[in-house]
Amino acid sequence: MKHTINIYLSIQEEKNLIKRVKKAVIPAAGLGTRFLPATKAMPKEMLPIVDKPTIQYIIEEAVESGIEDILIVTGKGKRAIEDHFDSVPELEQTLIEKGKSEFLKLVEETTNINIHFIRQSKPMGLGHAVLQAKAFVGDEPFVVMLGDDIVQAEIPCTKQLIEQYNKTEGSIIGVQSVSNDVTHRYGIVDLHASIDDGLHQVDSFVEKPEPGTEPSNLAILGRYLFTPQIFDFLETQVPGTGGEIQLTDAITRLNEIQRVFAYEFIGKRYDVGEKLGFIQTTLEFALRREDLKEDVWKLVKEIYEENLMMSNNQ
Repeated sequence: MKHTINIYLSIQEEKNLIKRVKKAVIPAAGLGTRFLPATKAMPKEMLPIVDKPTIQYIIEEAVESGIEDILIVTGKGKRAIEDHFDSVPELEQTLIEKGKSEFLKLVEETTNINIHFIRQSKPMGLGHAVLQAKAFVGDEPFVVMLGDDIVQAEIPCTKQLIEQYNKTEGSIIGVQSVSNDVTHRYGIVDLHASIDDGLHQVDSFVEKPEPGTEPSNLAILGRYLFTPQIFDFLETQVPGTGGEIQLTDAITRLNEIQRVFAYEFIGKRYDVGEKLGFIQTTLEFALRREDLKEDVWKLVKEIYEENLMMSNNQ
């Protein structure tokens, strides 16, 4: 009898365990039109910030957050992403022969990661891209990480969301406040109540609200943690803004049956999805590099002084 009770308790404890977040999905099927003509033949995710492709920063955040398996959803013309995270025996052998161990280490850092790929056959929006991950995810919680947003933080942004999930067992949407004049560019959360420091329960999500109609200035900024129930709504979601399957619409429906939270993550977010943000990110990251910061700072001052002189002479 005692043995039977112990088995029963073991089963109950297993049922009560929160499933650990081990999987990440990175949508990378967009056309990158904001960076044409550079992205005509190169995926925008491969545009370098100093000497590292933007998508590698996202991958590194996932790994630092404890993610074990990563699925990248690609599209036509994105083969370079797969090649970047594949091994190149000829290159590695050449680096070994020439004794360039520091470069060999950099190359190996991109190949010792468990990365999977799937293609989004039609450009039907972010929600449709995430739906491609259903078989990969199964019945586990998972994170979605957008490549247009790089977050610098002491605790990786994704890890912060996982910590909140471990408390709430609900889907967590990463948000930060933005100025009211740009809320129309983002998905905006309509808050129901604040629960804890930075953690909020949400009434609804509004995709790119018209100026002056935004319910708050808390914008969804490229990091999500979902329970697998999100797929039930993505599969039945009708096209929304732009004729695409909007992830925000599916989150709103999920919130009707299961609590969805917004969490104001701590860290500096860089928007590398538009030109000015990309330039800012490149400059700031270069200025953090010990091998570059002095020369870059000197160059920036020279360019500033040269342009100031030209303006005064006009």
